[in-house]
Amino acid sequence: MKKILLILTILIPLWINAQTEYEFSAYRKVVPDGYNFWLSIPDTYKDQREKMPLILFLHGHSLCGSDLNRVRRYGCLDAISMGKDINAIVVAPQNPGGPWNALKLNNVLNWVQEHFEFDTNRLYVIGMSMGGYGTFQYVGTYPERVAAAMAFCGGSNLREHCGLNTVPLWIIHGTADRAVSVAESQKVVNAMKACGNTDLLRFDKFPGVNHSQLAKMFYIPETYEWLFRHSRTDSVRQVDKEVVITASTMSAAYQNIDRAANKIVIVDPNKFHAKDTTQAMNQDTTSTVSGTSSSQEQASAPASQTTPKYHTVKKGDTLYAIARKYHTTVSKLCKLNHIKETSILSLGQKIRVR
Repeated sequence: MKKILLILTILIPLWINAQTEYEFSAYRKVVPDGYNFWLSIPDTYKDQREKMPLILFLHGHSLCGSDLNRVRRYGCLDAISMGKDINAIVVAPQNPGGPWNALKLNNVLNWVQEHFEFDTNRLYVIGMSMGGYGTFQYVGTYPERVAAAMAFCGGSNLREHCGLNTVPLWIIHGTADRAVSVAESQKVVNAMKACGNTDLLRFDKFPGVNHSQLAKMFYIPETYEWLFRHSRTDSVRQVDKEVVITASTMSAAYQNIDRAANKIVIVDPNKFHAKDTTQAMNQDTTSTVSGTSSSQEQASAPASQTTPKYHTVKKGDTLYAIARKYHTTVSKLCKLNHIKETSILSLGQKIRVR
């Protein structure tokens, strides 16, 4: 137990008025068949890199469109701007309209993984309303990539929900929600139960809480503490039940706000190569928080020279598992080996990893 507490002390970021500086970079039209997106990187990234978790934030219908600044109106990015310290890379795509597309989201994450280092075993998904629908859509389609997920006041368009049962998942919905009925989350839970074991599921109904009130979830430390307690490397996948969030917990969401304490740096991705983030952070490139940045696809950082050139396929191996092991992406493996994501691997097959 003492070892667990020690690990949590290291992994869970301190929730204080932020002393961390964050770079916000806007990327437009860099991912074929993907979305435009914001990338928020804390200055602690330069020391942590491969230990850094990543959060995929999916917004609701009100933030759809082509103006990326809308994505910063509420949610993870706004929490950072308000002085909340989230020690993780945050990927915040913008949906131009319509349901979230799991393949497009996966293409964005593949692009980020090709250009930035992070702990691929600590990828988290969180979304509200339409973003809650998107959370179910992505996690249900690519459960093997996700360490844990949270869906607020959402529902599901999935045809198959069984993949959700393999990921620690916390569903929260207010009983007074008139925009998306709590019955929509209940349908997801029922579909998961029909698949079998739901030991990795938490489902809470908040009495008297309406649709918009759940936006407070992005501004409380318990939300991120719960996410960060999970990793795909856990010897036994379990859903954490120690972190408690209630309607009264959310009442403190907007306390201790100090935007001045949090120095946001708007970065033009054209100015530096992704692997040189540390150098760029040390340069005097600060602009005002209201600024925007242009976008250009960046070349990926070279793989470590200690990485084996080939991997021999063993029982249970998948392209995603191999990609995680060597900190690369499935798309890159496919290009190197002239195969498709749907290709069947054979025991003993040699897969080039760099």
